Amino acid sequence: MMNGVEKTNGEDVATEEQLITPWTVSVASGYTLLRDPRHNKGLAFTENERDAHYLRGLLPPALMTQELQEKKLMHNLRQYEVPLQRYMAMMDLQERNERLFYKLLIDNVEELLPVVYTPTVGEACQKYGSIFRRPQGLYISLKEKGKILEVLKNWPESNIQVIVVTDGERILGLGDLGCQGMGIPVGKLSLYTALGGLRPSACLPVTIDVGTNNEKLLNDEFYIGLRQRRATGQEYAELLEEFMTAVKKNYGEKVLVQFEDFANHNAFELLEKYSPTHLVFNDDIQGTASVVLAGLLAALKLVGGALADHRFLFLGAGEAGTGIAELIALEISKQTKAPLEETRKKIWLVDSKGLIVSSRKESLQHFKKPWAHDHEPVKGLLDAVKAIKPTVLIGSSGVGKTFTKEVVEAMASINEKPLILALSNPTSQSECTAEEAYTWSKGRVIFASGSPFDPVEYNRKVFVPGQANNAYIFPGFGLGLIMSGAIRVHDDMLLAASEALAAQVKQEHFDKGLIYPPFSNIRNISANIAAKVAAKAYELGLASRLPRPKDLVKYAESCMYSPVYRSYR
Repeated sequence: MMNGVEKTNGEDVATEEQLITPWTVSVASGYTLLRDPRHNKGLAFTENERDAHYLRGLLPPALMTQELQEKKLMHNLRQYEVPLQRYMAMMDLQERNERLFYKLLIDNVEELLPVVYTPTVGEACQKYGSIFRRPQGLYISLKEKGKILEVLKNWPESNIQVIVVTDGERILGLGDLGCQGMGIPVGKLSLYTALGGLRPSACLPVTIDVGTNNEKLLNDEFYIGLRQRRATGQEYAELLEEFMTAVKKNYGEKVLVQFEDFANHNAFELLEKYSPTHLVFNDDIQGTASVVLAGLLAALKLVGGALADHRFLFLGAGEAGTGIAELIALEISKQTKAPLEETRKKIWLVDSKGLIVSSRKESLQHFKKPWAHDHEPVKGLLDAVKAIKPTVLIGSSGVGKTFTKEVVEAMASINEKPLILALSNPTSQSECTAEEAYTWSKGRVIFASGSPFDPVEYNRKVFVPGQANNAYIFPGFGLGLIMSGAIRVHDDMLLAASEALAAQVKQEHFDKGLIYPPFSNIRNISANIAAKVAAKAYELGLASRLPRPKDLVKYAESCMYSPVYRSYR
């Protein structure tokens, strides 16, 4: 019983040494075997395997180890000047040789993460129609209404543990990309496998196509989605309801559904609606919040004080901003035993109309209302910084270049060590660059961003900016839910994940000004997060995998998918 599924066909760490049979529908041999990405090993097939599986003559005579293949491919990838070409080469590899794809990604995670995920995945989604080769994942459109259960049955795998689903309405900071948003679930799930160790066959990317309001796509002759404006209201709700019901019916109570890149209004409603009945998680609201809270908890070691001693100002009051704010308030409440209504008052939000204050309460969307505190109206961000005097400034607006020189200088004049997080993705939408933050604050800022920035030299000192990347949290979080057989997500699990991640930041990282650990050790970090999340699931009585494993970290590590080639009988 590994990873919560009996038949894993030797995919996890615990079965690396076992001989396996390359089953597809029947035993794959020869030509078919070379074209099956799950079993194909290219030139790494041994002499015996080439005889036993009718591969003689179908491959050149040389034998290569997986390590040598990896070295060759990394060399090839580094030749590409354009990140999108790297992305396409990685996708081709995933279609051709799954284990080698994951071996590359796991062994070179810091180099390849920006290729398979933000920022490059954003450009890939924008051009998805023209780089589209073979469909990945499931496309469920309004045409499939009434038939979604049948569509799920068309997918070749029946043991699904995680579904990442988008409707393409708000892809990163790039807006409505309709059906082309598929790049996001595909990218997220490759990270679930590489960083969290979920088996590729247990992951299902889904795009729900209800149309698009993007005129450019509607007029593009190569657009791959439905050519109509977005369905809303009841028509939309009914399609989603049918999808959520079909998922539970087909895959059971314990399948994790991760909502990804939905527009604000739908994101909050879907999370609220399905949290009581399904195992659901919204990465934009909850994943972002958890990773940011982890950074703040770690940063306290650099700036001093407890979380409750700080004042927080957000630019952006959408999914990410309000999600982070709520989790910070929850954590302060947990630490100080003060009620949530009190702890929220330490947190202020600025939206497109200025500071969110009580006098605006009537006209605010419901998710902004808890953040409307007593204060006279304040128009812009700079005035809000001067009025509120925050110790922490967080950008989640999706609008680039909004943390201006004046804003950063104001933060630096109020605080000895201002904490500034520019979270919007991709890089072009970041509120400020790492270089700007360090230069304008004269090297005093503690900085992290959503997309990666290179180290910055200022006054002969090298600063390494941290990356508040959801990829720290969601893979380990998902693994923790799955290995404990959790049936619901609880906020305390998000707090547990944040605390687990913050605990992974060691003194050597603090010395460089980092508030996140390096990604090179991500599988170990994920195992620790998974263990804490699972422990919380058991504690809350939400875990169905009994008895509870004694050592949860060791159990998490043994469940993880291993990309090492297997020997075939």
